[in-house]
Amino acid sequence: QVHLVESGGGLVQAGDSLRLSCAASGGTLSSYAMLWLRQNPGKEREFVAGISWSGGTTAYADSVSGRFTITRDNDKNTVYLQMKSLKPEDTAVYYCAARTEWWKSPPTGTHDFDSWGQGTQVTVSS
Repeated sequence: QVHLVESGGGLVQAGDSLRLSCAASGGTLSSYAMLWLRQNPGKEREFVAGISWSGGTTAYADSVSGRFTITRDNDKNTVYLQMKSLKPEDTAVYYCAARTEWWKSPPTGTHDFDSWGQGTQVTVSS
């Protein structure tokens, strides 16, 4: 089972950009479709973006489409989330997750994934 570690979070101002990274170890990243999700305390987990095994297919939540870009580098065993034009409502803990299968509707349940990272906090001030 692949082990995932997110990094790159921080405190930024509205309109700024930030790039998150998700480094995988203990497995082959190319075996997994990868996702980014986010969650705030007391709120439901939200799908943000997903990318297929080779990177040829991507999917985004409507709330981030056009502002966020998910990419992957299987040689480096790393997945990225480039975030631009950040808004205060993007504030959340961002998690990367691995899944061996694609999905019909974006998965968000704890048991929908093969592996989770520990999360990285993104805070956007107005």
